[in-house]
Amino acid sequence: QVQLVESGGGLVQAGGSLRLSCAASALTFSSCAMGWFRQAPGKEREFVAAINWSGGSTNYADSVKGRFTISRDNAKNTVYLQMNSLKPEDTAIYYCAADSTQRRMPRNYALQYDYWGQGTQVTVSS
Repeated sequence: QVQLVESGGGLVQAGGSLRLSCAASALTFSSCAMGWFRQAPGKEREFVAAINWSGGSTNYADSVKGRFTISRDNAKNTVYLQMNSLKPEDTAIYYCAADSTQRRMPRNYALQYDYWGQGTQVTVSS
């Protein structure tokens, strides 16, 4: 059974940093593109960042470009999201997702991802 387990969320002041991790199991990790999405209260889930299988291609939402960095370690079956210069509007539940149907493209559409983690809460105070 495929599992994606996120960690690293928490409460941080505006301007601070957090690093999210997502550990995958029962998945051929290096055959998947991976993504991060988030959902704030009362809002739809939105794309944050994605990375292809090698880490050589990434994709970011405009709202996080220059502040967030996605990376992966295929030896550890883990994808990361480094979040810097956090803003109150970054407050959301952050979800890790795996696109097991292809590995080359870091896609930004939630329906293209077939495995999801349970999410980790990120709260940014002003």
